[in-house]
Amino acid sequence: MVTLRIDPFPSADELYALWLEAWGSHERKDFSAILSRSLTHIGAYENSQLVGFVNVAWDGGIHAFILDTCVHPRMRRQGIATRLVKEATRVAQHRGAQWLHADFEPHLSSFYRACGFRPTEAGLIRLK
Repeated sequence: MVTLRIDPFPSADELYALWLEAWGSHERKDFSAILSRSLTHIGAYENSQLVGFVNVAWDGGIHAFILDTCVHPRMRRQGIATRLVKEATRVAQHRGAQWLHADFEPHLSSFYRACGFRPTEAGLIRLK
């Protein structure tokens, strides 16, 4: 059974292992600095193993941003990502956010629409 934990602050090794499986990324990030400034983050755990994750960054006011939604490949198609995003939405609202934004690639449109997001116009500049 998969359980969700609010603000679990997973270790760098736990997040790296999930990142490697979910994104194929070998890049190690310093998540401690990121998570300490987040409005919330939600971890999905099967027993004690981190199998899913979502982060909610914010502007310190009314805008929050869904980032880094991921689920371990062997755990996909079980509704875990939907549960993560919906719990992140609930917690963000409870903590005072009035708007929740999500940027995503076109193949994820139906997923985010099913989570309650609607399309909007936005701008983007690639800085690197």
